Amino acid sequence: MGVEQPVALLSELAACCLGNTYFRRHYHLWMALLVLMGPGLTYYVSHSTVFANKRNFLYLYFLRSGWGWTCLLTGGYLLLVSYSSSRSLGTCLRHMFRLVIATIFWKAALLGFALVENATGSCFEPIRNYEGLEGGVALLLHEAQNKAVCLTSGFVWRGYDISEDTFLLTFASLVMAEEMAVFKPYLACHLPASSALRIVFLMCAALLILWNFLLLCVLVYFQRYTHKLLGGALATLCWRLTYHWWYKTGVSWYSPGRPGVGLFEKADKE
Repeated sequence: MGVEQPVALLSELAACCLGNTYFRRHYHLWMALLVLMGPGLTYYVSHSTVFANKRNFLYLYFLRSGWGWTCLLTGGYLLLVSYSSSRSLGTCLRHMFRLVIATIFWKAALLGFALVENATGSCFEPIRNYEGLEGGVALLLHEAQNKAVCLTSGFVWRGYDISEDTFLLTFASLVMAEEMAVFKPYLACHLPASSALRIVFLMCAALLILWNFLLLCVLVYFQRYTHKLLGGALATLCWRLTYHWWYKTGVSWYSPGRPGVGLFEKADKE
């Protein structure tokens, strides 16, 4: 009983924030501002902190498996909230299908980024202890057909590396914000809200905060500005195409519909 009350209070507070109309309409602007202005902080922060190291705990155990964490928690939340409100397996699968679509976009983006890097890159051979160069390292152009051959030969490939991390964190945050906004009207309809559902929702909220923080770290400490900017822009485009165009066409054989569609019909009738 002592745990249920704070869980209920925190979940309702988070639901009010994420379901707020102002938040829903302007969250993408916050993400855009973060991607545009975040890299400017690199001149004002220390580069000796743990977050400037790609091998720190958060990067290794969360960012490297970022899409898996997003699907695990968001999928669990969608399963609970859709089944609790509709008691229909078909409705659950329809809402879960948005995550499948998002995963396809994510995988397609990875493939596209790899193709761009391979098409625009060149192979370099590191030359150690080369006199007269700062750091004792020179890079000489080395002929290679593609990135795989270059790396297999022990050389270094340099191409236009669109930021996968920026794309992942931006896209995952936008998707999660859309899906989690449904919890406010869900509670307003007085639908079943078990402690398990509330805890999973809070875990999703915590993950969303973490993704925003890690995005800021990536923007400040890693990769080139244009690479990050393009990654964020493509993520926003994918979100626009799905949640603000495709899903708005309504529920059909080719569209799962927007978050919340069909979940509150029973409560409205009652």
